[in-house]
Amino acid sequence: MPSFAFMLDFLNKVNSMTAKKWLQSALVSTALVMSVGAWATAPSIDVKQGAALQSQGALVIDVREPNEYAESHAPGTTLIPLGQLESRLSEIRAHQNQPLVLFCRSGKRSAQAQEILVKAGFTKAVNMEGGLNAWTKAGLPVVSGAAK
Repeated sequence: MPSFAFMLDFLNKVNSMTAKKWLQSALVSTALVMSVGAWATAPSIDVKQGAALQSQGALVIDVREPNEYAESHAPGTTLIPLGQLESRLSEIRAHQNQPLVLFCRSGKRSAQAQEILVKAGFTKAVNMEGGLNAWTKAGLPVVSGAAK
């Protein structure tokens, strides 16, 4: 991909006003798309990184439903179902500027949870890709039983 400096230099050499205006619009549009795309990408981690963060004291939140959690969950996790997350933010506010790992079964609900937390000012919330499926596949420990 050509650099912006190259594109600006090329733009200055264009004589036709129509072509010049079109190129200016294209350049601005490209810059806007690139900046929005970079901003919209929220950080995610794999299960090994999630386990490492947990061992370093990060809060790990399982956003699945209570019946799913009771069947199988990673030890030491906190259950806050996705549908309750916004109403329970006060419970985790102390972790607002600390690493916070979110996961579910596959990573889809936890990505939604991450969006909620980022909008609420949680600066280090990360989504664990693959969720409990990937955790189990990686041979990491799981336990069963209801949340305490």
